[in-house]
Amino acid sequence: MSSKPFIIATRGSALALAQAYQIQGLCRAAFPEETFQINIIKTTGDKLQTASMANPDASLPKGLFTKELEVALLNGEADLAVHSLKDLPTELPDGLELGAVTKREDVRDVMVFKPARPGEKAAKLTEVPPGATVATSSTRRKAQLLHLRPDLKIVEIRGNVGTRLRKLVENSNLAATVLAAAGLNRLGFKVHADGKLEGSEVPAGLRARHLSLEEMLPCVGQAAIGLEIRQNDARLQKVCAALNHLPTWYAITAERSFLRAMGGGCHSPVGAWAEAKGEQLAMSVVSFRDERFGESSASENVQAAEKLGQQLADKLKG
Repeated sequence: MSSKPFIIATRGSALALAQAYQIQGLCRAAFPEETFQINIIKTTGDKLQTASMANPDASLPKGLFTKELEVALLNGEADLAVHSLKDLPTELPDGLELGAVTKREDVRDVMVFKPARPGEKAAKLTEVPPGATVATSSTRRKAQLLHLRPDLKIVEIRGNVGTRLRKLVENSNLAATVLAAAGLNRLGFKVHADGKLEGSEVPAGLRARHLSLEEMLPCVGQAAIGLEIRQNDARLQKVCAALNHLPTWYAITAERSFLRAMGGGCHSPVGAWAEAKGEQLAMSVVSFRDERFGESSASENVQAAEKLGQQLADKLKG
């Protein structure tokens, strides 16, 4: 295409870097004659480590983890911004677009807990002790946990995966926390069927279990990596066309359409999961907005992904 290097913008967290290097590897494999360089950018969300994600202040800007990367794109300082798609607002700045998504990882959440007895196997959510304290800063996770177990006490927690695991061990009041399976996988952690949590930063004694999609629906875009680019840039569109995974694209299109129609941002207490199988796209959604519980599911042809998300939002809002 050209001798000019492609600049890949990313946050500097361990997970963000793991994702950026994954994208860099895919780009190099698809275009071995091109140069792809990574540029680390600190975002507002990285700087506001004490900000509440469960009760975000109205003064906090949208796109806490994306704004600075988008500025770099618009200024021509970067060509591709790599995002955890769950952090990318559904409304993008003028001049930018979602160019591609890579194949989705495991969409489930994982409950990491301190066993009541040594060697205890992975506990079901129903087996967590009555009145136990679970740490999560996600409004979606909090709402779904309390829907299933209203006796639980939910407290906030911030930090990367290693920090959260240490906080769980060091705080005697905490019984468990909930993390995304995709993030754990990309960082090299492994959740075994017997409850063992394996990884370089796992404190002794912790156990883990995948939460089923019946127990907890993921947030919109969870486990997908998105590439944001400048609009009408043929050079960037060619890269995105080579990397885009169509089944994931259809799924996240429906999910983002649902979130947009619900009028919520990335931190809204809603969950959604769509999956494309052949020409059919099945989707399940849940909402706890305005303290109202609602759930629904439907399916459509993959070409009607946008319509499917809108229809399910209308059903929940009605």
